[in-house]
Amino acid sequence: MNFIATNIKHLRSLKKLSQEALASALNVPRSRIGSYEENRSAPSIEMLLDFSDYFKLPVDILLRNDLRKANDASFIELGNQRVLFPITVDDANENLIEIVPIKASAGYLNGYDDPEYIEQLQNIKLPFLPTGKHRAFPIKGDSMLPMKDGAFVIGKFIEDLNEVSSGKTYVLLTLNDGMVYKRVYNQIEKNGTLKLVSDNTAYEAYEVPINEVIELWEFTCSINTQEYNEEELKISSIISMFNHLGVELKSLEKHLK
Repeated sequence: MNFIATNIKHLRSLKKLSQEALASALNVPRSRIGSYEENRSAPSIEMLLDFSDYFKLPVDILLRNDLRKANDASFIELGNQRVLFPITVDDANENLIEIVPIKASAGYLNGYDDPEYIEQLQNIKLPFLPTGKHRAFPIKGDSMLPMKDGAFVIGKFIEDLNEVSSGKTYVLLTLNDGMVYKRVYNQIEKNGTLKLVSDNTAYEAYEVPINEVIELWEFTCSINTQEYNEEELKISSIISMFNHLGVELKSLEKHLK
């Protein structure tokens, strides 16, 4: 089912825009917006891209999801999934990244869905990031060596938990453990869980049911706030070597089977 007609009307309403104001912003006649909202005509591909750019939402979200469930211009609830929008931009239309500071990280579980909490977070701009919604999270402890305590991981928001790629690292917000950064293995089809593994083998792996996962952010890059010393770099190289060896052994095992 195509929801574009109702979605255009609803998103326009959330932004408190008249049909004339939206038409002016998109440089089209007002009658065309009315035609789309009344489902008398369908937007062209070029027009869909214009709507996507303006509302900061992917085209497939505009087409396939009923956004009338959203009653706020910062968050959309789609069943058990949450879509964040709009992507924050500066005056030059460059994407901005919200930073969850170390002191505020404990309260993120309570404020993640509060627009006022998110809006008060500081922002930075990193022009080399891929498209999508990004956020920076502080790292605590030594479970993900060589990532140091106090470093920040910048993650890209993942809407669908089924898109988790086993072996990649993610920042997760969970009901029982709060905010964690782990290497994740997708076990959804097997038993409905995600397996969370620390790179520091002193910590045991554990499983989290997908219904306890509130948010998922895929690692994009990291910002270290402390300099590595020579010994730490050697340890990092050793860890990296063993991680790659483990991947190669698993690949060989599958091949032999």
